Amino acid sequence: MAALLEVSGICKSFPGVRALHEVDLSVGGSEVVALLGENGAGKSTLMKILAGVQPADSGVMKISGSPVSIHSVQEGLEHGIALIHQELNLATNLSVGANIFLGREPKKGGLIDEKEIADRSAEFLERVGLEVSPETLVGSLAIGKQQLVEIAKALSTDARILIMDEPTSSLSARETERLFEVVKDLRSKGVSIVYISHRLAEVVELADRVVVLRDGENAGELEKDEIEHGRMVSLMVGRDLSQFYAHNPQGPGEIVFSVSGLRTPVHPEHEVNLYLRAGEIVGLAGLVGSGRTELLESLFGVEPALAGSVSIGETGEPFSNPREAITAGIALVPEDRKQQGLIIDMAVADNLSLASLKRDQKAGFLNFGAEKSISREMMEKMRIKTPSDRQVVRFLSGGNQQKVVLGKWLAMKPKVLLLDEPTRGIDIGAKQEIYALMEELAEQGVAILFVSSEMEEVLGMSDRVLVMHEGSLTGELTREELSEEAIMHLATGRVSDAA
Repeated sequence: MAALLEVSGICKSFPGVRALHEVDLSVGGSEVVALLGENGAGKSTLMKILAGVQPADSGVMKISGSPVSIHSVQEGLEHGIALIHQELNLATNLSVGANIFLGREPKKGGLIDEKEIADRSAEFLERVGLEVSPETLVGSLAIGKQQLVEIAKALSTDARILIMDEPTSSLSARETERLFEVVKDLRSKGVSIVYISHRLAEVVELADRVVVLRDGENAGELEKDEIEHGRMVSLMVGRDLSQFYAHNPQGPGEIVFSVSGLRTPVHPEHEVNLYLRAGEIVGLAGLVGSGRTELLESLFGVEPALAGSVSIGETGEPFSNPREAITAGIALVPEDRKQQGLIIDMAVADNLSLASLKRDQKAGFLNFGAEKSISREMMEKMRIKTPSDRQVVRFLSGGNQQKVVLGKWLAMKPKVLLLDEPTRGIDIGAKQEIYALMEELAEQGVAILFVSSEMEEVLGMSDRVLVMHEGSLTGELTREELSEEAIMHLATGRVSDAA
C-alpha cells in the first residue's frame, strides 16, 4: 500500500542558510512517526512545507499515492493536514469555541451559529480532557490549557494527518498523560501523526517509527523495535554524549545572594528564605504551579515581593526592581524567551547588547562600536548559528534564540544568574552546550539558581536542590541526598526537617 503521506527530494533555502536538502519522509496510515533532530536540523521548516505555511524550493509531495501541490494552510487543511505549532497561535481576546472554529464558523440564517460552535467545541474539549466552557476567554487560561485548545482546534478540522510540533512543552505531567491518550486514540481511529519532541522518553512511548534529520538532511530511521535513547541521540548529534551531565561540583564559596522572609504576590501566606554561594549551581524543583517561576520573578523584582528582602552578599544592600537587580549583578533568563527574553523582530546584535545599553552609552548615545564588540564576543562564546549579527532573531532556531538570551546577560558579567527552564524546547545538543556554559560560569564564581521540570536535568546539574510546593520551600537536598524519589516526596507537600 502507498504511504498516506510521502515527500521526496524536498529542498528549502533562506538567505545565507540551507534549511533542507533532498529530504525524504513517509507516513503510513494510523502511524505515529517521530521526527527528531537538533535545533536548526530543519524539522520545523519541513513541517511548515507539509502544512502549506511556506513552499519548498523543490521536491515532490504525495497523499495516498497522488501528487499534490500545497500553497496555503487552507489547501493543507483541504488535503487533511493540520499543524499544531510549537508557539501558541491563538486569538487570546476570543473565546475557546471561537478559536476552535476561527475561519470555519458554522452559519445559520447568514449569521454565526454560536450554539453549534459551543456544542461542537465541547466535544473536542472533552477529547483532550480540558474542562473549560467554550465561552471561556482564551487569554484567561494558563499556557498549558491554551496548548490543549490548539490541539482541540486541530482535531476539529477532521485531519487525517496531524503534525504536532513540541506539543508537551508547556503541559504539566497530568496534561501530558492526557495528550498521550489522545494521540493513541487518534491512531486507533485512523489518524496519522507526525510528532516532534526533544523529550525522548515521549518518543519511546508513542512512536511507531523515528525519522532523524541532521543539518537539513536525512540522518537515519529507526523502526519500533529499534527505538532506544542512545540510538536516537547518536543519529541526532553524530557524536558521543556519554558525558552529557559533566558536572564537577565546586567547593562552596562565600554567600553571595540572600533572601529573607520573602512573600510573593501569588503565595503571600508563605515566607521563603534561601541563599546561594559563589560557584554553586542550585536546582529549584517542584510540580507545575508550585510557585517556582513566581519566586524567580520576585527575586529579580519583576513582580515586587509583598514582604522580605533580597540582597547581594550577607550584608549587601537590598533591591526591589529589575533595574536595581541588574545594577547589583543579578540576571534572569525567563521561561518564555520570545515574550520576555527577546525582541524577536530585532537583530541578533541588537538583542545581545540590549542589557548593556545604559552601561555602554557614549555621551548619551548608543555606542555602536561596543555593540559590535559584544555581539561578536557572545556569538563566538555561545556558538550562535546565524548568517550574521544582523539576522533577525525571529528566524533563528529555538536553541540559538536561547543562546542569544543567555549571551545578553553574560555580557553584563553577572554575579548571580537566575535561569527559568533554560533548556525548554531545545534539542539535546544545545542542551549540552548550555550545561557546559553553566559549568564554566560556576567555575568562574557565578552563583546559579535554575528552575527545571526535567528530573534528569535537576539531578545531573545541581550541587543541591531546593524543592517547592504551593509557594513554600518544603526542603533542601544535598547532592549526596538527591534522588527522584526524594524530590517527589518534597514536591508533593511533605516538609523535611531541613525546610
